[in-house]
Amino acid sequence: MRGTQVCATAVRAPDGSIVVETRPLSRLYRGRTPRIPFVRGLLALVDALVLGMRALAFSAGVQAGEPVGQGPIALSMAASLVVGVGIFFLLPAAAGYLATRTLAWSDLASNVIEGLVRLALLVGYVGAIGLWPEVRRVYAYHGAEHKTIHAFEAGAQLDPSTIAAFPREHPRCGTAFLLTVVVISILLFALLGPMPLLPRLASRVLLIPVVASLAYEYIRLTARWSGSFWGRVLAAPNLAMQRLTTREPTADMVEVAVSAFDAMRRGEAGEVSR
Repeated sequence: MRGTQVCATAVRAPDGSIVVETRPLSRLYRGRTPRIPFVRGLLALVDALVLGMRALAFSAGVQAGEPVGQGPIALSMAASLVVGVGIFFLLPAAAGYLATRTLAWSDLASNVIEGLVRLALLVGYVGAIGLWPEVRRVYAYHGAEHKTIHAFEAGAQLDPSTIAAFPREHPRCGTAFLLTVVVISILLFALLGPMPLLPRLASRVLLIPVVASLAYEYIRLTARWSGSFWGRVLAAPNLAMQRLTTREPTADMVEVAVSAFDAMRRGEAGEVSR
């Protein structure tokens, strides 16, 4: 659970207890920079990667009974990013280019094909890994996180029985960010026009920060309008995507989510500890 000043991670230990770690956020994320439009989207992306790496290291350490270094996890995440860029950005771009060259399709059709391939890969990947029991469990914790936030925002009591009644989809979820990246990439890359293969591939990589920034601002906008009709219409595809990345959590999973949330709130009040 991330606040404005701290981030708290809660883990169910092998003995059944809940171990919580609270860390202050870097000053980079607590100054004026996170409030600058478009720049804050890049910061949020880097922040999510850093916090995710630390959370994985902390969780692995709790399960192992001893601290686990972040070096191997950082290397694994870096390799995953490289593979992810190749699969979700370069491969669809190559598919669009081949459609233009071999089928004599228009540039517009080429960009649409590229976007549809990217979307199919994303949805297929998210759905496929959700078939693994371990990932399904992660998705259930994801649902517990969302339900807890919903309950807090509604002013409800933060206990498992009350939280269970809230939806597991949330408009500010990172999954919504991924789907929005795909949609915006279709629109942005279509504006570039025809390109040879290598410049086309290079542009897809170089424009990732731009796409990410635009997607972040779009998510903020739709979340701000979430109570209006058009806000709900714009957020509907993102919420639908979350039905793949969340599962109904058990009561003990909700307890972990509440522990992280309570620790984050205490940290926001000035109490930062492990």
